[in-house]
Amino acid sequence: MQVKIRSIRPVLVASLLLSGLSLFPAHLAAQVSLKTVVDLAERNSSTVKLASADVDKARAVLSESKDVIFPSLQFSTGIPAFPEVGFTGQPPSIFSVTVQSLVFSIPQKHYIDAAHTGLNAATVRLKDAREQVALDTSTAYIEFDSVNQQIEATKQQQALAERLVEIELERSEAGVDPLSELLQAKLTAAQIKLARRHLETRAGTLAKQLATLTGLPVGSITPDHASIPEIPAVHADAPARTLPGIEAARMLAHSREQQAQGDQMTNYLPQLSFFAQYNRNTTLLNNVNQYFNPAHPLPANNFASGFNISVPLFDMTHRAKSRESAADALRARVEAEQAEHQNDVAIAQLTGTLRELDAMEEIASLKQQIAAEQLKTVNVQLENASGGPSQPQTAPKAGQLARIDERQKYTDSLEAGFELSKARLELLRALGHIGDWLNEVHAK
Repeated sequence: MQVKIRSIRPVLVASLLLSGLSLFPAHLAAQVSLKTVVDLAERNSSTVKLASADVDKARAVLSESKDVIFPSLQFSTGIPAFPEVGFTGQPPSIFSVTVQSLVFSIPQKHYIDAAHTGLNAATVRLKDAREQVALDTSTAYIEFDSVNQQIEATKQQQALAERLVEIELERSEAGVDPLSELLQAKLTAAQIKLARRHLETRAGTLAKQLATLTGLPVGSITPDHASIPEIPAVHADAPARTLPGIEAARMLAHSREQQAQGDQMTNYLPQLSFFAQYNRNTTLLNNVNQYFNPAHPLPANNFASGFNISVPLFDMTHRAKSRESAADALRARVEAEQAEHQNDVAIAQLTGTLRELDAMEEIASLKQQIAAEQLKTVNVQLENASGGPSQPQTAPKAGQLARIDERQKYTDSLEAGFELSKARLELLRALGHIGDWLNEVHAK
């Protein structure tokens, strides 16, 4: 009982969080961990629900293919609406009970195997759907966290740019700098304002995307940076695992092949079935006894049983069905191979992209460090020249430009870091290792 309580607890916590956050206005954001967001997205995803329904359907198909060997019991009644006249061709009965079942059929064994393989394929597709939803949610969450940090840096940048405009306005009015310098400062401020608007628009889109994925109100999620596990620096030479989607495609192709084998064998192999029937005959509302010897009237009880052996001789319908199943099996096999080839191409493309993004992230990080060091140098120069008679008039302007440049390099570094993280996650997914990282997400 304790194990069951523990297994229900994460779902209960997520449900309480979902109901609790829905009571607050949309503008009140709460810090939500990546684990909680992924759990909610997997529960709310229509893709996962559809894949789960496919599993239920495949399980029912397997049960249907197996249940033919169990006797089926049918009860029927045929009380006439009007009195019957003449011999109707079958003994009149009040009710009848029929039992029938399949005893032996080699094609049925292939149908059962096909249904079992289909169930395994549906189960693997469900795993693949959950991984994809978790990847999409994690990518949006990490980008949302990065964009929020960039917005904060851009706000600081905008304040610095406004101060730079004030400085240039004073210097322009004093005749120290030409009007072009003031216009350049205003252009810098306008560009930073545009960048902030762009980031805020992207943040709004990501907030809506996360709300749609999780079912939480829009604007109720604030990323918790500490809940994001480190993304490993994966490379293409890492041992690859079969993707759940490709594995499911292979299983589906094998299931179609087994189905085709069963349909083909149906045209050549006999099958054995059992039947039993009981009729409760009646002479009411009919004159059936006129057709029997008076010494042997229609018996009230009638029972028959036996084995039916069905031998296929000429059945064009089943032959056409076997050709249809063979074509479906071939198509499924080609689609599985195509998915595998596409994934190999994606791995090659992601590998090249990852190398470029890794270099770009390193360059952006170095630029940010250089800008930070240059800002320190400018600050030291300003402090040393503060109050002195030889303080250059361009010092305040240089300080503002250095601070603006440092913030810009910081936002560039954040953007490059996110693009690198996104590429690493996609490569992990293509190599079949995304499950290891998602386990760390759930463990945090």
